[in-house]
Amino acid sequence: MKKRNYLTLFLTLIFLMSFASVGWSKNLFHSGGSSTMLQILKSLLNPNLSPELLKLAFESSWITVAYAAAGISLALIIAFVLGIPASGVLTESTFGKWMSFTVFRGILGFMRSIHELVWAWLFVAAIGLSPYAAIFALAIAYGGALGKIFAELLQTVPQEPIKALRSAGASKLQILIYGYLPQALSNMVSYSMYRFECAIRSSAIMSFVGLGGLGYQIQLSLTELRYNEVWTFLFFLIVIVSAVDLWSSLLRKKMAEAAASRLSFVKLSTVALAAIAAASWMFIYIAEAASLLDIFNAKNLEHTKDFLSGLLGIGQAEPAFFSLESWKNAIRLAAETLHISIIAIGLSAAGMLLTVIPAARNAAEGTLTLKRKWYNWPLYLFTSGLYIISRSVPELVWAMIIVYILKPGILPGAIALALHNFGILGKLCAEVVEDLDLRPVRNLASSGASSGQILVYGVIPAVMPKLLSYILYRWEVIIRTTIVVGFVGAGGLGQQFKLSMSWFHYTDVTLILICYLLLVALVDLFSEGCRRIIQ
Repeated sequence: MKKRNYLTLFLTLIFLMSFASVGWSKNLFHSGGSSTMLQILKSLLNPNLSPELLKLAFESSWITVAYAAAGISLALIIAFVLGIPASGVLTESTFGKWMSFTVFRGILGFMRSIHELVWAWLFVAAIGLSPYAAIFALAIAYGGALGKIFAELLQTVPQEPIKALRSAGASKLQILIYGYLPQALSNMVSYSMYRFECAIRSSAIMSFVGLGGLGYQIQLSLTELRYNEVWTFLFFLIVIVSAVDLWSSLLRKKMAEAAASRLSFVKLSTVALAAIAAASWMFIYIAEAASLLDIFNAKNLEHTKDFLSGLLGIGQAEPAFFSLESWKNAIRLAAETLHISIIAIGLSAAGMLLTVIPAARNAAEGTLTLKRKWYNWPLYLFTSGLYIISRSVPELVWAMIIVYILKPGILPGAIALALHNFGILGKLCAEVVEDLDLRPVRNLASSGASSGQILVYGVIPAVMPKLLSYILYRWEVIIRTTIVVGFVGAGGLGQQFKLSMSWFHYTDVTLILICYLLLVALVDLFSEGCRRIIQ
């Protein structure tokens, strides 16, 4: 308990100290920043609902979903191809285990460490402006994430059915198909649906590298200061993400029920997902006229070769990754990126802690504190709505909006990341409160404790370890995403990455990616150490 308290105090101090890097002054806001903010908020209540714009929003929504579905379908193939050997469940030799945990897990770790938008920009530079740049980027990033989870799920299945199959003389393939996969399938489907929801948000920001969809329309409307149109497109994105989230929740619930009651819904969901994936590929191939074979033509292959040679510094007198000054600058930018991520996770955690109790269903029902108040349900609906809006809007879109109010720098990037992760953290932590064992709460209530005392002495100590674990987990995610908000002037490695790509300084890009991967690895190690202390 003492170690956990010291860790909480230490992390809080780091968060507060990180604000020193912001550079507080009167020049944080644009000259018309406050009026712009009011215009944006007023437009929230008056979105453009003209037939022409609604038609455009529907078309853009389908493009966003199509890219996401195509990307996730490829990601699932990658996840199975790499995740099964990475699990090591079918390997018995020492060398095979080493290959599983070192080689395959290393590949999956590299794939997921780089943000999908960075992958997209690299693909655009290599193969040109094609829908496949977005699809491959989503497939690699989410394939790495899904592969890691699939490997862990396969490792944790009960061993009794596996031993029975082995004793019956089943082959390794039969053990996988009839032993491991059926036991892990439910969780695999659940996590895949969650990643599909994330892929829709990611697909929306592919506009930043010149690809269409809702993100492109949001960016265009922001540039032309048509804020009522911005909210129209944002509402479409929120509805899509919320619908997939609801679908995912229903699917998880049905898969946890008895086989007879769940079969029809699961079958229907499987057919619907397959139909969406098939329709997406048909749209990309026919409507977008994007043939997979066309990207492997001689011109693209030569262009890819030149791009990769540029990244490796072949033929250059002094590549950036051999320059001491370039390393010093990159390390400074990496420190700035770290500051952005710390401020972001601190702000989102603070917002979550203030709202997580009202956002829990058992608090609204009155079972958490054993007292029902008239305002519990309105508060629950309000905070739940905030969470949905917050997490449905990608961090880059939040950043695009905020830089119209605040001047480019560390703060707008941190606020954008905090807004997006506030909704995700809130949803995760509210579920922790909802799953809380209420017996200690009843004991406190029977002893005459007030609602405040029940929260302080019964609820908060019980949920805090899991809340801290989720906060640290989201920090790992944020550090991967911090580079993206730099694309709109939020500083750090992301801003320099954008400039170096625009100026074709590819060895600078390589140096930035090296620092980025090292930073991600360091944060992962620190976060893992903190979680061990918490547990």
